[in-house]
Amino acid sequence: MFKDNRKPAVAGKFYPALTNELKLVIKEYLEKADLKNNFDQNIKVLMVPHAAYCYSGLVAAHAYKQIIKKKVKTVFLIGNAHTSNFKGVAIDDSDFWETPLGNVVVDLDVIKRFENRCDYLRINREYHKFDHILEVQLPFLQVIFGSNFKIVPMLIGQIEHEQSYDFLELIKNEIGNDDLIIISSDMSHYPFYDDAYKIDLKTLELIKSKNVNGLMEHIIQIESEQIGNEETLLCSFDSVKLIMELAQALNWKGKILNYATSGDVNNMEKQQVVGYGALSFSKSVANNIDNELSARQKEILLQIAKKSVERFVQSGEVLNFDIFDDRLNKTEGAFVTLKKSGKLCGCIGNIVSNNKPLWQVVRDMAIEACSSDYRFEPIKKDELEEIEYEISVLSCPVQIKNWKEIELGKHGVIVEKEYNKGVFLPQVADETNWNLEEFLSHLCADKAGIEYDCYKNDSEVVLKIFTAQVFCDSLGIKK
Repeated sequence: MFKDNRKPAVAGKFYPALTNELKLVIKEYLEKADLKNNFDQNIKVLMVPHAAYCYSGLVAAHAYKQIIKKKVKTVFLIGNAHTSNFKGVAIDDSDFWETPLGNVVVDLDVIKRFENRCDYLRINREYHKFDHILEVQLPFLQVIFGSNFKIVPMLIGQIEHEQSYDFLELIKNEIGNDDLIIISSDMSHYPFYDDAYKIDLKTLELIKSKNVNGLMEHIIQIESEQIGNEETLLCSFDSVKLIMELAQALNWKGKILNYATSGDVNNMEKQQVVGYGALSFSKSVANNIDNELSARQKEILLQIAKKSVERFVQSGEVLNFDIFDDRLNKTEGAFVTLKKSGKLCGCIGNIVSNNKPLWQVVRDMAIEACSSDYRFEPIKKDELEEIEYEISVLSCPVQIKNWKEIELGKHGVIVEKEYNKGVFLPQVADETNWNLEEFLSHLCADKAGIEYDCYKNDSEVVLKIFTAQVFCDSLGIKK
């Protein structure tokens, strides 16, 4: 039996109540929004305004346009309560939130995991009933994602410092790879037009740089100056502070997307304006190979691998090569994979180069793969013509705190616990069709010799991710 749906509180006031009109308005805003850079698949947080669309809709569109190609499973909607006064954090556990565009499913599985975790976090639909700040975000999400996402609506009331830190940890441990956080906040209320720009652009820079102390000092300084009509710099300050600290903890990178004020709309009154900012935080990905290898560089590395294997198998000699290409003399890790009739017959690599140039790492790993992979017999002379070569040039590994950050097929993974260590290259996921938990369980148990599920809750387990440029002797790029 369904609970009462959360009905729209501000349809027809903050945004159109008619379905077709609402769709048209949002699509027009998205079309007008500039996209100066490529769509960012790594965005984890958007800060978006929540005023009536006629005032802040275009600024909001600059945020939402960034994610129109992103896969999103659950959206954590967070903002400071505007219509209720309470202590702690209030979560709405309705089955759906309604808008003129249809119903949005609430992720009750996440809410159940949050429930009873702490005394300040409460389930209370009443606090959400008339508050607009989360509701106005839904039509944008519905136009972009249709019905293919769920939400966790959370309003912050009066919250203590320790509670805020604990709430941060809850979000950090729950946020998955396909999840998104939306912080709903307007900026300055209600200074002169020029004052708003001066104040808010500095506020945005401080948020972007994750400078929490600087932001608090900025707010105190502006309040002390008693700038005409200025009442607040951020109406969802606690929520913004939360994502700044989260971004700091997870090394996410901030980016300012857009800014405007109510005074920019149709030359409206500029004596008292509200500021609207859009900003994102994106996860840092192990993607640190400075320069993509050219086709010629890949061909050289494949020839080094092939000639090294053939000479070593035939005579035991280790070839030397005169390589003057700066890129191939960089110190980078690499794996060399050998296959015969499509079946693996050797794979050895170094995650890091140990100060060897890339070409030498490829040479040495090719020789190791053909002669010293304990899983296979050494390559014989009469097999050389059948050997296929694949090289994976690796980025520098980056430690992560949450296994859900791993993207199958994109990230290679290293697991470490004390003296045990295992590694899977990114292409293992595609070759096995494992899901993420299967991938990590096999990595832990089969490669590292540790408990299959220790990556989930063992504090001694270290996870690192990396990416790879993978190419084979046909120069077909696999990743």
